[in-house]
Amino acid sequence: MEIQGKIKMIGETKTFGNNGFRKRELVITTEEQYPQHILVEFVQDKCDLLNKHNVGETVKVSINLRGREWTNPQGEVKYFNSVQGWRIESLQTDQAESGMPPVAPIEAFEPAEELNEEDHDDLPF
Repeated sequence: MEIQGKIKMIGETKTFGNNGFRKRELVITTEEQYPQHILVEFVQDKCDLLNKHNVGETVKVSINLRGREWTNPQGEVKYFNSVQGWRIESLQTDQAESGMPPVAPIEAFEPAEELNEEDHDDLPF
């Protein structure tokens, strides 16, 4: 699955436990009629994927949905979901990187001054 939108927040990498588990959070704001702020977790070596991205950048994030079951000390079963990212790519095109020359702005057209209503084009279509 994929999510597209603008980066709203990039968190710091956090390390948990003695085993060195790493997690980094990213918030993407979708660009639709009702924008959503989606929290995406990057874990372990995937945390480093966020280093080259910045807040405000438009990106596409490849994700997996994860679900867990947990039984609390009182014996109640609880369920938790998370959105886990595994790839991120920028959707902003930088002309300098693409090797394409810059495009000149389009100038407005001036209306024709000498137009005769009796002159018609005889186009076959």
